[in-house]
Amino acid sequence: MEYGPTAARRSALPPGRAEQVRGEHPHAQAHAEAEAAVPRPRRMPERHSVRDQILAALRSALVTGELEPGAVYSAPALAERFGVSATPVREAMQLLAREGAVEAMPNRGFRVAERSAREQAELAEVRALIEVPVVLRLARTLPADRWEALRCYAEATAAVAARGDRAAYAEADRAFHRAMLELSGNRQLVAVADELHRRAQRPRRTAAHLVADATEHSVLLEALVAGDLPTVESLVRAHFCND
Repeated sequence: MEYGPTAARRSALPPGRAEQVRGEHPHAQAHAEAEAAVPRPRRMPERHSVRDQILAALRSALVTGELEPGAVYSAPALAERFGVSATPVREAMQLLAREGAVEAMPNRGFRVAERSAREQAELAEVRALIEVPVVLRLARTLPADRWEALRCYAEATAAVAARGDRAAYAEADRAFHRAMLELSGNRQLVAVADELHRRAQRPRRTAAHLVADATEHSVLLEALVAGDLPTVESLVRAHFCND
């Protein structure tokens, strides 16, 4: 340890200058101070990821019929089922309420929506008004190889339909339609159509419904690749009537 006048002079210097006297590089000190001044990124709260996981699980339960149309479910009861707190469940159910999948019941919970045949027909009509003209326009202009890119989506719907997995089929079905509309390059149209598709999804009674729907995808794709416009128009209109 140093004592005497030299040490006194060093102690009177600013911290950075004193370190320079001791032989430390001033740029290294400046870099360290600059790094210390930069705010560290904060960890994002995990609540949203939990909510999103619960939202996906609830959507699957709605499609499979595990959450029955007309039944009322409380957030605490669902939270206990999923092993989480009630807050992310309540937030997820509120998002589903905005989509029209459930209805908030004050002091009771959320009632699963019961869509009448008329409501389903109206949703199908609106989807057809959006999707049919777009697909027909694309069928007249896109080369076969662009449609071939959708084959993996059609095969995915067929695979999950064969397993009878209704929740997985709901996602595969939406993915096929979304990929088809993305060929238009209109992101707003894709977003609106995807939301309508989600609203129109409902529990399917048997695996036969899934297989029939997946088969329509494959047949439609073959017609698009072949450029068979009359068949494309007939199939795409019938698809919404049978959905």
